[in-house]
Amino acid sequence: MGGWIKVYSGPMFSRKTEELLIELKRYNFANKKVALFKHSIDTRLKDIVKSHDGRYMPAIAVNGSAEIVPQSKGYEVIGIDEAQFFDEGVIDVVGGLANNGKRVIIAGLDKNYLGEPFGPMPGLLAIADEVIKLTAVCMICGEPATFSARKITSNKSILIGGEDVYEPRCRAHFRV
Repeated sequence: MGGWIKVYSGPMFSRKTEELLIELKRYNFANKKVALFKHSIDTRLKDIVKSHDGRYMPAIAVNGSAEIVPQSKGYEVIGIDEAQFFDEGVIDVVGGLANNGKRVIIAGLDKNYLGEPFGPMPGLLAIADEVIKLTAVCMICGEPATFSARKITSNKSILIGGEDVYEPRCRAHFRV
Protein backbone atom coordinates (compact mmCIF):
# COMPACT_ATOMS: atom_id res chain seq x y z
CA MET A 1 0.00 0.00 0.00
CA GLY A 2 1.43 3.37 -1.00
CA GLY A 3 1.07 6.31 1.30
CA TRP A 4 -0.49 9.65 0.44
CA ILE A 5 -1.67 12.92 1.96
CA LYS A 6 -5.10 14.50 1.55
CA VAL A 7 -5.97 17.90 3.04
CA TYR A 8 -9.43 19.37 3.58
CA SER A 9 -9.07 23.14 4.03
CA GLY A 10 -11.36 26.13 4.18
CA PRO A 11 -12.96 28.50 6.69
CA MET A 12 -14.96 27.73 9.80
CA PHE A 13 -18.23 25.87 9.14
CA SER A 14 -17.15 24.52 5.75
CA ARG A 15 -17.46 20.79 6.67
CA LYS A 16 -13.71 20.09 7.01
CA THR A 17 -14.03 17.97 10.15
CA GLU A 18 -17.24 16.38 8.87
CA GLU A 19 -15.49 15.24 5.67
CA LEU A 20 -12.49 14.00 7.67
CA LEU A 21 -14.72 11.93 9.96
CA ILE A 22 -16.74 10.51 7.06
CA GLU A 23 -13.57 9.38 5.33
CA LEU A 24 -12.01 7.89 8.47
CA LYS A 25 -15.21 5.99 9.27
CA ARG A 26 -15.19 4.55 5.75
CA TYR A 27 -11.71 3.17 6.38
CA ASN A 28 -12.87 1.76 9.73
CA PHE A 29 -15.70 0.03 7.89
CA ALA A 30 -13.12 -1.43 5.47
CA ASN A 31 -11.28 -2.90 8.50
CA LYS A 32 -8.30 -0.55 8.21
CA LYS A 33 -6.58 0.46 11.42
CA VAL A 34 -7.40 4.15 11.90
CA ALA A 35 -6.02 6.70 14.38
CA LEU A 36 -7.31 10.25 14.71
CA PHE A 37 -5.15 12.95 16.29
CA LYS A 38 -6.02 16.39 17.59
CA HIS A 39 -3.93 19.05 19.31
CA SER A 40 -4.44 19.25 23.06
CA ILE A 41 -4.87 23.03 22.73
CA ASP A 42 -8.41 22.27 21.53
CA THR A 43 -10.04 21.56 24.89
CA ARG A 44 -13.66 21.58 23.73
CA LEU A 45 -13.81 17.78 24.07
CA LYS A 46 -10.89 15.91 25.63
CA ASP A 47 -10.53 12.71 23.59
CA ILE A 48 -13.13 13.25 20.88
CA VAL A 49 -13.27 15.11 17.59
CA LYS A 50 -16.79 16.34 16.88
CA SER A 51 -18.08 18.15 13.81
CA HIS A 52 -20.65 20.93 13.86
CA ASP A 53 -23.25 18.53 12.44
CA GLY A 54 -22.83 16.16 15.41
CA ARG A 55 -20.54 13.47 13.93
CA TYR A 56 -17.82 12.37 16.32
CA MET A 57 -14.97 9.92 16.72
CA PRO A 58 -12.50 9.08 19.50
CA ALA A 59 -9.21 10.94 19.13
CA ILE A 60 -5.74 10.99 20.61
CA ALA A 61 -4.90 14.44 22.00
CA VAL A 62 -1.22 15.35 21.58
CA ASN A 63 0.85 18.37 22.60
CA GLY A 64 2.74 18.63 19.32
CA SER A 65 3.67 16.93 16.09
CA ALA A 66 6.52 14.89 17.62
CA GLU A 67 3.96 12.82 19.56
CA ILE A 68 2.14 11.66 16.41
CA VAL A 69 4.78 9.29 14.99
CA PRO A 70 5.24 7.04 18.03
CA GLN A 71 1.49 6.87 18.63
CA SER A 72 0.70 6.05 14.98
CA LYS A 73 2.60 2.76 14.95
CA GLY A 74 0.34 -0.10 13.90
CA TYR A 75 -2.15 2.17 12.15
CA GLU A 76 -2.71 2.30 8.40
CA VAL A 77 -4.76 5.50 8.18
CA ILE A 78 -3.92 8.63 10.16
CA GLY A 79 -6.33 11.53 10.63
CA ILE A 80 -5.32 14.94 11.94
CA ASP A 81 -7.98 17.50 12.85
CA GLU A 82 -7.41 21.24 13.34
CA ALA A 83 -3.93 20.94 11.80
CA GLN A 84 -3.46 24.72 11.96
CA PHE A 85 -2.82 24.37 15.71
CA PHE A 86 0.26 22.17 15.21
CA ASP A 87 3.88 23.30 15.01
CA GLU A 88 5.75 23.47 11.68
CA GLY A 89 7.24 20.03 12.43
CA VAL A 90 3.92 18.48 11.46
CA ILE A 91 4.87 19.01 7.79
CA ASP A 92 7.85 16.64 8.10
CA VAL A 93 5.86 14.25 10.31
CA VAL A 94 3.06 13.96 7.77
CA GLY A 95 5.51 13.61 4.88
CA GLY A 96 7.35 10.86 6.74
CA LEU A 97 4.14 9.00 7.53
CA ALA A 98 3.08 9.06 3.88
CA ASN A 99 6.56 8.01 2.74
CA ASN A 100 6.24 5.02 5.08
CA GLY A 101 2.99 3.90 3.46
CA LYS A 102 0.43 5.61 5.70
CA ARG A 103 -2.69 7.26 4.34
CA VAL A 104 -2.85 10.68 6.01
CA ILE A 105 -6.02 12.75 5.99
CA ILE A 106 -5.91 16.26 7.43
CA ALA A 107 -8.48 18.95 8.19
CA GLY A 108 -7.50 22.53 8.97
CA LEU A 109 -8.21 26.20 8.54
CA ASP A 110 -6.13 27.58 5.70
CA LYS A 111 -6.46 31.19 6.94
CA ASN A 112 -6.64 32.76 10.40
CA TYR A 113 -9.14 35.39 11.54
CA LEU A 114 -7.03 38.07 9.81
CA GLY A 115 -7.27 36.26 6.47
CA GLU A 116 -3.58 35.30 6.58
CA PRO A 117 -2.07 31.80 6.10
CA PHE A 118 -2.53 29.84 9.33
CA GLY A 119 0.33 27.99 10.99
CA PRO A 120 1.70 24.97 9.10
CA MET A 121 -1.23 24.82 6.68
CA PRO A 122 0.61 26.36 3.69
CA GLY A 123 3.32 23.70 4.00
CA LEU A 124 0.78 20.90 4.40
CA LEU A 125 -1.12 22.10 1.34
CA ALA A 126 2.14 22.16 -0.63
CA ILE A 127 3.08 18.54 0.16
CA ALA A 128 -0.43 17.11 -0.17
CA ASP A 129 -1.25 14.69 -2.96
CA GLU A 130 -4.82 15.97 -2.91
CA VAL A 131 -6.28 19.23 -1.63
CA ILE A 132 -9.98 19.81 -1.23
CA LYS A 133 -10.77 23.46 -0.60
CA LEU A 134 -14.22 23.77 0.91
CA THR A 135 -16.38 26.85 1.29
CA ALA A 136 -19.03 27.81 3.81
CA VAL A 137 -21.94 30.22 3.32
CA CYS A 138 -21.43 33.91 4.07
CA MET A 139 -23.58 34.87 7.04
CA ILE A 140 -24.24 38.30 5.52
CA CYS A 141 -25.13 37.64 1.88
CA GLY A 142 -25.28 33.87 1.39
CA GLU A 143 -22.47 33.73 -1.18
CA PRO A 144 -19.61 31.22 -0.88
CA ALA A 145 -17.44 32.07 2.14
CA THR A 146 -13.69 31.46 2.26
CA PHE A 147 -12.89 33.53 5.36
CA SER A 148 -13.52 33.07 9.11
CA ALA A 149 -14.51 36.38 10.69
CA ARG A 150 -14.03 36.79 14.43
CA LYS A 151 -17.15 38.22 16.03
CA ILE A 152 -15.55 39.27 19.31
CA THR A 153 -12.66 41.59 20.07
CA SER A 154 -9.44 39.73 20.82
CA ASN A 155 -5.90 39.95 19.50
CA LYS A 156 -5.08 36.35 20.46
CA SER A 157 -3.68 34.50 17.46
CA ILE A 158 -5.41 31.32 18.61
CA LEU A 159 -8.85 31.63 20.16
CA ILE A 160 -10.80 28.39 20.36
CA GLY A 161 -14.48 28.82 19.65
CA GLY A 162 -17.47 28.00 17.52
CA GLU A 163 -20.36 30.03 16.21
CA ASP A 164 -20.23 32.16 19.35
CA VAL A 165 -16.80 33.47 18.25
CA TYR A 166 -16.58 33.02 14.46
CA GLU A 167 -18.73 33.21 11.38
CA PRO A 168 -18.00 32.47 7.73
CA ARG A 169 -17.77 35.42 5.36
CA CYS A 170 -17.23 35.96 1.65
CA ARG A 171 -14.39 38.18 0.45
CA ALA A 172 -16.70 41.20 0.04
CA HIS A 173 -17.97 41.00 3.64
CA PHE A 174 -14.86 39.72 5.41
CA ARG A 175 -13.62 43.13 6.57
CA VAL A 176 -17.07 44.62 7.22
